[in-house]
Amino acid sequence: RRLASVGSAVGRRRERAALLAGLALPACQPTPPERPDTLVNLATVQSGPRVQADELNGAIAREPRNTALLARRATLRLAAGQPQAALVDVAAALEIDDADGSLYFLEARAFRALGQLAKALAAAREASDHGFASLELPLLVGETHLAARDYPAALDDLDRTLRLNPDQPAALFYKGLAYAATADTSTAVQYLQDALARDPREPEILHQLAFLLNAWRIPVDAARYAALGMKLDTASGLLRYDYGRQLELQGRPDSAHWYYRRALALDTAVYRADYRLGLAAAKARSPAITIQHLTRALRRNPRLPQARILLAEAFEIQQRFPEALAQYRQLVVENPGNQHWTFKAWKLGDRSQALLPDSLRPIPHTYYRRLVRLLPVAPLPPLKPGRK
Repeated sequence: RRLASVGSAVGRRRERAALLAGLALPACQPTPPERPDTLVNLATVQSGPRVQADELNGAIAREPRNTALLARRATLRLAAGQPQAALVDVAAALEIDDADGSLYFLEARAFRALGQLAKALAAAREASDHGFASLELPLLVGETHLAARDYPAALDDLDRTLRLNPDQPAALFYKGLAYAATADTSTAVQYLQDALARDPREPEILHQLAFLLNAWRIPVDAARYAALGMKLDTASGLLRYDYGRQLELQGRPDSAHWYYRRALALDTAVYRADYRLGLAAAKARSPAITIQHLTRALRRNPRLPQARILLAEAFEIQQRFPEALAQYRQLVVENPGNQHWTFKAWKLGDRSQALLPDSLRPIPHTYYRRLVRLLPVAPLPPLKPGRK
């Protein structure tokens, strides 16, 4: 028994030695060289609807009469902001199959993206006539009528959309805009709040609510919507303007002007921020800053109240008489028969001409008949006697 136990112990030692030797063999062998991990340069990775549309080129080249592929590429090009290219695909598909209502709907979307509202409405009617009955069709028609400022027609189509789907946030939003355009602010706010309840993370709804409440002189509620919108969209200049406007209405102009400048830094198209900063500069008697802001604001909206008057006066203070004259002449056009602006234009016209060199000065106009000095008449010779 003792010999058997000794033998088994020796056997176990041999097995352990063999196992250790087997583990040591890979360590003794030379390891293959490691290849460094190479990361993909994300700047060279392309994706999105434009790339997806280009990837369909090969399939369409193999099947040029496949309307489904053409419609798919047109949809992707619309999503990529290429409505003109989308129209080309839709036209090619309609040459193959002119009875498909969805193709006319795609055509209407492309025309709407190009701003051709009449053609968009005509294509939408063709889509309806060819059996296209999607919920998106009356919504598109209503939004197109809204863009064309045909508010009764827009409300009719948006009501039709809401009858099909009462919880459609886009229809509620557009209906709020239509009521806002017709000066029914309370109804507009109600519909915008309904749209926000169904889509609480849409910054555009929050912007419109804040803008209307500021116009309605309810800055406390406007501040709440604008602050929420700024959290959702950190790059929105319009929401910065809305927040600054409520600060101005609450008597905090310095903070408001900071938000106006921030709005312009994010989006130079926010002309209302330029307008408010221009009004503040005119009040502070800073003509150079007034000119800077009001020139940009009037380029976007030439009907801003008092903006052209303040700009003309700022040009006149800076002795930039030709530019002031152009503004006063525009005021005469906008206010025919106004004696004050007519006099200012006449006065600035004379001062502008006085600054020109003689070679560029126009010939003065004469508004009265010149007196012509008559030469003295020579006496007639005396008559000879006997001659009649």
